[in-house]
Amino acid sequence: MKKYHVTLTDQERQHLQAIIAKRNAKSQAVKRAYVLLAADENQPDWLKDQHIKSTYQVSIRSIERLRERFVEDGFEFALNGKKREKYKDVVFDGGVEAHLIALRCSNPPAGYAHWTVRLLAQKMIELNYVETIGRETVRKMLKKTSLSPGGSSRG
Repeated sequence: MKKYHVTLTDQERQHLQAIIAKRNAKSQAVKRAYVLLAADENQPDWLKDQHIKSTYQVSIRSIERLRERFVEDGFEFALNGKKREKYKDVVFDGGVEAHLIALRCSNPPAGYAHWTVRLLAQKMIELNYVETIGRETVRKMLKKTSLSPGGSSRG
C-alpha cells in the first residue's frame, strides 16, 4: 500500500502540461512532470507504479521518491529537485600560495631529503600561514606550478 498519494490541482496539472510542451523530452523536469501527471489520483486514468515504470523508463523507487517529495516538500520541489549547493568560497588566496611556494623552494627540515606534501602541509600550519590545510590542497596548489614534489625539478 502506498504511503504517499499524488493529488494535483488543475493549476498544477496545467503547469506540468506546459513544461512537457516546452522542453526537451530527456529533461529531468519533463520526466518528473510525466510521472506526476500519470500518478495523479485525481484523474480517472491515473496509472499504477508498474505501468508508470514501463511507460516512462523510471524505477519504482524513483516514482516513490518523487511521490514522497511531492507530499512532504511540495509541488515545486518535486518538479525541480533541490537546488545545487554552491561550492565553498576559495579559502586560500594568492598569499597562502606564495607562502607555500616559498616554503617548497626552501631547504627541507633536518632529517629530510626533500619536501613531501604532508610535510609542507604540517609546516604551513606550524608557521601559522593557515589554520588547517590538507595534503591534497597542497598537492593541487603545487601542481599548478612546476614545483610538485616528486617531479624532476627540485627547488
